[in-house]
Order: sequence, then structure tokens, then C-alpha cells
Amino acid sequence: MSWPGVYPRYRDYLPPISDEHIVTLQEGGTPLVRAHNLERRFNLPCALYLKCEGANPTGSFKDRGMTVAISQAKQSGAQAVICASTGNTAASAAAYAARAGIKAFVIVPEGQIALGKLAGSMIYGAHIIQIQGNFDKALEIVRQIAEKYPVTLVNSLNPHRIEGQKTAAFEICDALGQAPDYHALPVGNAGNITAYWKGYGEYFAQKKIAKRPVMLGFQAEGAAPIVLGHPLEHPKTVATAIKIGNPASWQGALRACDESGGLITTVSDAEILEAYRLLAQHEGIFCEPASAAAVAGVLKLAQHNYFNRTSTIVCTLTGHGLKDPENALSAASTPTHIVRAELHAVVRAMGL
Repeated sequence: MSWPGVYPRYRDYLPPISDEHIVTLQEGGTPLVRAHNLERRFNLPCALYLKCEGANPTGSFKDRGMTVAISQAKQSGAQAVICASTGNTAASAAAYAARAGIKAFVIVPEGQIALGKLAGSMIYGAHIIQIQGNFDKALEIVRQIAEKYPVTLVNSLNPHRIEGQKTAAFEICDALGQAPDYHALPVGNAGNITAYWKGYGEYFAQKKIAKRPVMLGFQAEGAAPIVLGHPLEHPKTVATAIKIGNPASWQGALRACDESGGLITTVSDAEILEAYRLLAQHEGIFCEPASAAAVAGVLKLAQHNYFNRTSTIVCTLTGHGLKDPENALSAASTPTHIVRAELHAVVRAMGL
């Protein structure tokens, strides 16, 4: 049978919505891939898995939360939704709003959104407004609009987003037959680490798993407000999806870290880009740079013997690499060749 989507699969764990109001693109059911090549290359003493959320309909994990948020908006009679975004939320909100027949307004920071994400938002028909400011300013504006005007906010401040995103934790446990020992994620607005921890907690409460994992969150060095302990006015990182100076789910991330005995720390842009290339060239998995922060963090901790031989680690890869083609072109280590359309020219370029 084909995968039915998040709501049909995990209805008992989600807010009640009548069938006629469920808005789905059959999101979820994403691959959990064992990273055998990285294990061998780095002599990792543990099992490393990659939860490939780029396989969702709009290419990121945001679709899990958006199916619930937009379904709830539709059920409540909303005529319009709004979000601030660095890209993935915008594309997801636009797609699900289009499917629901609801108008979508997207506020993004000018010049700070990857081309693939902007293209998605545009083709889905969202009303896109670029502001001369960063994501945090955009979020402040959309919160004010949602409070004063008849539009529904679908950022992760909307609790229905967290409800949908927690289903990825269910899928991981269902696939492994248990919870992993460690779960690593990139941390930007911090909704995802909050949602995973909620999901693991609910499965634990239902005795579907015997324990919950240690949660590991990784921020970019130039965009690490949680690690530094204060908001940043001008966050900087090549990983635009986590370029956030004042995370909306800050406290949720701290709870996940503290209650699980985990940590939230930083990785450099150089480490992120190296993991980005390694995933593509050794595992055949093309993710956006922010996704690679989780893998970069795990490899960094492994160098300090953080994990033992019986550990199982899952890294969430939050979005597909085609979301950010500019970074892929600049980071690729294999050059292209332009030669004459002749056999010997092509063979020579091949080094044969």
C-alpha cells in the first residue's frame, strides 16, 4: 500500500480534524538511510542513520507541520494564512494553502532566501513580500498582523505545526523498532528539535519505546543565539535555513536538551560545507547546507569519543539540496569540462 500521509497514519496522535478538511500531499514516510560509507570513512564506532526529510512533497520537513496547520486553518474557516520564512516554511505554506484553496502571504528577508525556496513559493502562487530586514524582523511583523487581521499564522509558533512535525519521531521509532540512542538536528528557529522531543515523549508515554534519545542540537557559529545565551541582531551563516537570531521555540529546544541529557552546540560554516559535500559524494544524498549541520556536529563529537560502540544515532536532514542550488555549484569539488563534440576530445577530458 502507498504511504497515506501524516494524518491518516498518525491520526490518534494529532488534533482532531474531519476528513473533509484534511489537506495533504501524502507527506511523511521519508527514508531512514544507514550511512555505511561515512561510518567506514570516519571509523565511527556506532550506527549512523539519516532521516531524509528532503523527500517530502515540497522538499523539506516543514510539510509535516503544514498539513496539520493548514488543515486546522481550513476547518476553522480561515481565508488566508501568513508566515515569515527563510524559505522552507514559505514554500510549504504556499503549497498547502494552494491545495486548500486558501490565500497565502509570505514575508521573507530580502536577498536572504535561497533561489530554490523562493521559486517554490512563487510557483505555488503565494503573495510574497520581501522586507529590508532579517527573519526575526519578519516574524515580529507577521505576529502583529495575525493578531490584528483575519489571517492565520502558520509559523512554528502555531502549535499545530509542532504537532505535525513530531510524527517524524514516530516514523524513526517504527522503522528501528525502538528509539535511537542519540538524535541530532540543526537548530534555527528550534521548532523541529522541540517537535521531535514531543514525539518521542508521546511514544514513550504510550510504552511504544522503552527510552527516549539524547537530543543533540547544532547551530552555526555565526547564528548561535541559544549557545551564546542571547539573541543576535545580525546572524551570519552560509546555512540560510538556520540563520535566525532569536528562535521562536528557544525554550522548547532547551527543554529537549535538558530533559534528555543532551546538548546544543555550534559547528562552523566550513564544517557544515564539508559535511554537505561528504553526504553527497559518499552517501549519494543531496541535502541543503543547514541539514548538514547535524552530520557535521556528529562527526565533530565522534572525534572526541562522545559515542560508544553500541550507540545508534539518527541525523535529521531537513531539506533537499535543490532548495539551494547556488551553494551546490560553489561547493562542488568536481569541475566541469567544455570540449569539442568529438570522441577523442571527450575521452581526453575523461583522462582515458
